[in-house]
Amino acid sequence: MELQRKSGVALWRQIQDWLEFRIREGELKPGSRLPTEQELAVQFAVNRHTVRRALSLLADKELIRTEQGSGSFVREDPISYALGTRTRFHENLLRQERKPRGELVSSSVIPATSLVARALMIETGDPVIMLETLGEADGVRICLASAHFPQARFPGLDERYRQTGSVTLSLRHYGVTDYRRKRTQISSRLPTAREARLLGQARNRPVLITESVNVDTRDWPIEFCESRFSSERVQFVIEN
Repeated sequence: MELQRKSGVALWRQIQDWLEFRIREGELKPGSRLPTEQELAVQFAVNRHTVRRALSLLADKELIRTEQGSGSFVREDPISYALGTRTRFHENLLRQERKPRGELVSSSVIPATSLVARALMIETGDPVIMLETLGEADGVRICLASAHFPQARFPGLDERYRQTGSVTLSLRHYGVTDYRRKRTQISSRLPTAREARLLGQARNRPVLITESVNVDTRDWPIEFCESRFSSERVQFVIEN
């Protein structure tokens, strides 16, 4: 495509229209990577600010998404993430024929805040094991979770998780053969700089927050978790 420089239509608008047409016609497939700002600037003989404005409008129209350090991609349909009494990350994704993966970012033993203590029915300041994990679907990061477990009941859970890569399998070592979601609170906000970096998303795109409590078969709290989901990549489905 050659830009019409005396048409009265802004150059950034012509670039945006050209990319939008290719996306809507299916020439650029969902998930495919767009040329970089520099490559588009060279292709159209314009400065990068002109290209950046065109890409920004496509993002505002939710046709593309930007991953920090990776570039811009044609948006896929968001993952429908089920929230119900039995919420399991891997099961949720496998049901949609997506490939799940979890990555341990960090683990530590910290004193329980008042929020965590109330959720786990322990005393403020009691030690809890905190696992921070990144969840992926088909190689794309979709959530960052901070899960808290009472250390008195689950000593060494962090090491168990390193060995198994699964909370469910790790809990079985302590006699927790099954558990269910008792409560989920949903909110949204803009991500911190660290959250945006770990999720690979722009800081001006919101994250969906879930604060959840899981209980064992005796209805005793075993986990409090705060998860931050990329709102561009995930939509929640509430199951009864």
